Amino acid sequence: MSNTEEDVLKVMKKLDKMISTESFDDAMDALKQLQALPITLHVLNKTRVGMTVNSLRKSSADEQVSALAKTLIKGWKKLLSSTTGGGEAKKPAKEASSGGGGGEAGASSKDVQMAAEQEESKAAEKEDSVARFPPAAPPTGDAVRLKCREMLYNALRGDGNVPDGGGDPETLAEHLEAAIFMEFKGTTPKYKNRVRSRMANLKDQKNVNLRLNYLTGGLTPERLAKMTPEEMASDEMKALRDKLTKESIDDAQLSSVQGTHTDLLKCGRCGKRNVTYNQIQTRSADEPMTTFCMCNECGHRWKFC
Repeated sequence: MSNTEEDVLKVMKKLDKMISTESFDDAMDALKQLQALPITLHVLNKTRVGMTVNSLRKSSADEQVSALAKTLIKGWKKLLSSTTGGGEAKKPAKEASSGGGGGEAGASSKDVQMAAEQEESKAAEKEDSVARFPPAAPPTGDAVRLKCREMLYNALRGDGNVPDGGGDPETLAEHLEAAIFMEFKGTTPKYKNRVRSRMANLKDQKNVNLRLNYLTGGLTPERLAKMTPEEMASDEMKALRDKLTKESIDDAQLSSVQGTHTDLLKCGRCGKRNVTYNQIQTRSADEPMTTFCMCNECGHRWKFC
């Protein structure tokens, strides 16, 4: 790792901390450090610093910070476009140098054409592999929606480690927010609560599987947008809930069959003599107790005094 990469990563850690704590006092100094570094396209692709700076630009309300962040991003975009456009710029020069007649000229022309096609192919592959700086702007101007997308992006990004084959956290955050928005048809309180619940579960360190499943395509945005808290819960929480549910059912069943078992009473519905009864004083003390009966076979209940 080069010294420039190490310096960029150090500044990125500072910026990530500012974004997570929403404290931007030292943001200008950090951006000026990046501005002074000799950042190349290789460093941009390796560190993905463009995404961090763009996230800072969206989060900070300081106009100077936003302006400097935009300047940095604009310069990096020029660096990206000039590099990816280099292969095509060489093509006319090579074709121009292929003049002349005869078979050798024809062969030379074919060689130039093949070389140009190979160069175009390499340029296209390189362009596909290059990260976008900055990420594509969200197709909405609603401030509430933009803030919700930012919150979901930070939750999906986590510590910055995206699993192999995982999708772009910002793009996935945009799709998830859009799915929630489509369900509620507006930025209603229910919409905001749904976004907060997704964000909380995605950030939960005890529920990392939910985040990984979404990043790797195991969950679609539409599915995650509608999942209940029970469905999003971690395996540990699901096991605990199952245990508590079973205990509650057992307690309810136990309370329903408490009493005295007898075969002297006959159920008026099924005719079986498998009855449990309880006697409770429901009237004055000089009156006999009321007997509540339940058939253990069919569940029929009755009482008599």
